[in-house]
Amino acid sequence: MQIQFTDTPSAKIRLHATIVNQGKQVTGFDQALVEGASAARFKGNAGQVFEGFVTRDGTLRRVAIAGAGSPDSKDRRANIERAGAALTAKYLTSGEPEMVLDLSHCDLSGEEAAAALLGLRLRAWRHDSYRTKLSDDKKVSLKTVHVVGAPNGTQDAWNDAEAVAKGSEFTRMLVAEPANVVYPESFVQMCRDAFEGTGAEITVLDEDEMEKLGMHALLGVGRGSERESRLLAIRWNGGAKEQKPTVLVGKGVTFDTGGISIKPASGMEDMKWDMGGAGAVAGGMLALVSRRAKANVIGVIGLAENMPDGKAQRPGDIVKTMNGQTVEVINTDAEGRLVLCDALHWAQEEYNPARIVDFATLTGAMLVALGHEYAGVFSNDDTLAEQLVDAGGSTGDKLWRMPIGPAYDKLIDSPIADIKNVGPRVAGSITAAQFLQRFIKDGTPWAHCDIAGMVWADKPGRTWDKGATGYGVRLIDRFVAANLE
Repeated sequence: MQIQFTDTPSAKIRLHATIVNQGKQVTGFDQALVEGASAARFKGNAGQVFEGFVTRDGTLRRVAIAGAGSPDSKDRRANIERAGAALTAKYLTSGEPEMVLDLSHCDLSGEEAAAALLGLRLRAWRHDSYRTKLSDDKKVSLKTVHVVGAPNGTQDAWNDAEAVAKGSEFTRMLVAEPANVVYPESFVQMCRDAFEGTGAEITVLDEDEMEKLGMHALLGVGRGSERESRLLAIRWNGGAKEQKPTVLVGKGVTFDTGGISIKPASGMEDMKWDMGGAGAVAGGMLALVSRRAKANVIGVIGLAENMPDGKAQRPGDIVKTMNGQTVEVINTDAEGRLVLCDALHWAQEEYNPARIVDFATLTGAMLVALGHEYAGVFSNDDTLAEQLVDAGGSTGDKLWRMPIGPAYDKLIDSPIADIKNVGPRVAGSITAAQFLQRFIKDGTPWAHCDIAGMVWADKPGRTWDKGATGYGVRLIDRFVAANLE
């Protein structure tokens, strides 16, 4: 969807819309429309939409009013985004190709107006590439929104918000595409294409290079696949030269059968999105680069496909990681932590980061604990954890802090190796985080975000349709903006 600012939209555009606060009298419209909104009990609640038809200058116009909720709500920004998204949800397949959004009577700041536009844009993303027989009434028609009467500061705020939308859409695409399209090598190429000409530096390690470095944990995960594994780094030097970089690490298992510990057939098709952490890091980096963030940030992504064949690693195998620790592989379906541990160690050795944050669809236990409302965050640093939770709360990419500690660490001790890749059935998400913590150097602030319940949705949400949500991009962008710039 294109967002354009204009003073004089074409008179041929039939669909006109505005946004009002809860409890505010609807103004700027024909009296019949105002009375119609009142009769329909339109209150301006967040996401509520009223539609009417009026005739002006001999032309029938379709008019929509979206509610932004109370100006005093603690969820003010989210509610304004919801107002914009509600307009998109209603008119995306309405047959209307264009919409005029009149913000001249909306009592919004420039930042708030940009939030409404972000909601409009994010809710418009759909993945219809492979749907060849859609009926006309289900095809996307709304392609352009013309914004008039935007308050001061909207254009500047939208420039940053548009970068976030771009990153979110990239993440959604990566997560939504099937595993025969997105696999380690193609993921790398998609990132090369997306970051071309942006000034970001791309580094890629192939299997031979990872073998020389001793990344046997990551390589072991991909051993059963015909697709070769990769390690990808995206570096953005937007801050001061002396500023140590912040490193974001993403789990990129492009398809997860479970390996020899194979998953049940039912629902296995969903495992195309087991690279949701990698998608979040790639999209987050694209958002930062697109808005020229004034910070030094590096995205490191471990990419592998977990398949069962004669070369696949087995339960009971022992692998040696890059930092020298040995891992007893109890369950080959606990593969994400094997990908991450080598990626985390390499990132620390290569970049000496100020802090490190990883994102991964790591455990089903996270869904049991938090459902689809929050991702879990585990950290060795209270300040870092609080910064991430705050960033998530202000963007809607919500995080809930979970515990780690020595008592849980004992659950993954192995009798024949340094560590085993799974513990008992209890505290599954926590023991996964404990595993990762063993690969974090002393003194390095670290946080692990288990986003298993957040990257995919079975029903539409506030700013997304069914499918890939783009979770993590806005969290990353806000975290960087609030704490590193």
